[in-house]
Amino acid sequence: MTTSEAAAPQEAVEKAVSPGYRYYVLGVLILIYMLNFLDRQIIGILAAPLKAEFGLSDSQFGLLGGLAFALLYSTLAIPIAWLADRVSRVWIMTAALTIWSGFTALCGVAGSFGQLFLCRMGVGIGEAGGVAPAYSLIADYFPKSQRARALAAYAFGIPLGMAAGTLVGGLLAATYGWRTAFIVVGVLGVLVAPILRLTVKDPKRGGMDAPAAVETPKTASIVHKAPPFGEVIKTLAPKPSFWLLAFGAASSSVCGYGVAAWLPSFFMRSFGLTLSQTAWYYSAIVMVGGVAGIWLGGVMADRLGKKSKGAYPLTPAVAFLISVPCFILAMNSGALVGAVMPGADPNGAAALTLAFLIFLIPTGLNLTWLGPITAAVQHLATPAMRTTASALFLLINNLLGIAVGIYYFGWMSDLLRPTFGEESLRWAIYTGMGFYLLSSALLFGASRTLKKDWVD
Repeated sequence: MTTSEAAAPQEAVEKAVSPGYRYYVLGVLILIYMLNFLDRQIIGILAAPLKAEFGLSDSQFGLLGGLAFALLYSTLAIPIAWLADRVSRVWIMTAALTIWSGFTALCGVAGSFGQLFLCRMGVGIGEAGGVAPAYSLIADYFPKSQRARALAAYAFGIPLGMAAGTLVGGLLAATYGWRTAFIVVGVLGVLVAPILRLTVKDPKRGGMDAPAAVETPKTASIVHKAPPFGEVIKTLAPKPSFWLLAFGAASSSVCGYGVAAWLPSFFMRSFGLTLSQTAWYYSAIVMVGGVAGIWLGGVMADRLGKKSKGAYPLTPAVAFLISVPCFILAMNSGALVGAVMPGADPNGAAALTLAFLIFLIPTGLNLTWLGPITAAVQHLATPAMRTTASALFLLINNLLGIAVGIYYFGWMSDLLRPTFGEESLRWAIYTGMGFYLLSSALLFGASRTLKKDWVD
């Protein structure tokens, strides 16, 4: 077969879906992901009123923000993804959005720590069906040459949702109370669910992948038929790239989720900001830095990946190494300003402005992994296995990242409180930076094995 003959099937595949509708679907999925992280992140900005209402320690709040959500969110993602490889992914995502939004609203009427814990578990149950099916849908709407950027664009939902959760949740809580904040954002998701169901089509699985040279309609149906769960395990388990990517991403998420959940409290404790001031300040950092970092990661990986598959994990590996000193510098902006301007207020306008500018760098860099790594995971299995493969990846990433990360910082803060007092959270965040270094080492390893494990 000539080069032109081989290219023809791929060109036909890429024209199967109109560009306008393809990007509309991506836009809807970004909106759903934004709501996903809005409902997930809102609890971070509400830490102070929730702790005051229920008399919680940092460790208890860490359980509420981490384990309560992550336990069922991570484990249920596997059977839901297995189902999504066999039935409508759009139906599953619609049901998931309705469930997690409904439980978010119910958080607003919780009367005790136990009730709030159960409601957060309900949010996790719903969100278990929200991400892996979306990864699979995007892989079936975009050709492989555009997937890292499409998945990076989808990941815009993370900073947009985090920013919205911080800003909307903080301002609503400051004005009307934390219960209203939960109820309003929960009802919003329930209202959006019908838009997803009525306007997004479930495409052919593997429809954006060029067929094999001798593929027939009969063999094509075999290739794209959902395999047994055990076959997916057998495909992924021998591949070192899967484990290095999964645990590398999980290590970064321990720090990423933990920092995102606890920085609002840090700003209030160490920078002296009010709840509403923190809402504006942190949401702007996440919005600007997060969007820039995610897009940069996707574009760089797509370009460098044409020359070397190892570029997909190598890009975030370098980013994490740069993030660590930037986080530490940003958290000590007052000392930096004081060194240049003796006698300046360590929490004054100059220090806050400097901190804002420096925080943009690691906030962006620590999200660069999303496009490259999720795209690489899509290529460790055949199209019919992608949803389940993504869910297995997310199981490791989220069970460690969310459950361990958010709890770790709260537990470490309580542990260090006798020594550092109100500054214990600052030192807890310092210790957590080690997870970025571990992640970088694991992803460097993946860059050396990915070419061998790659499936086109």
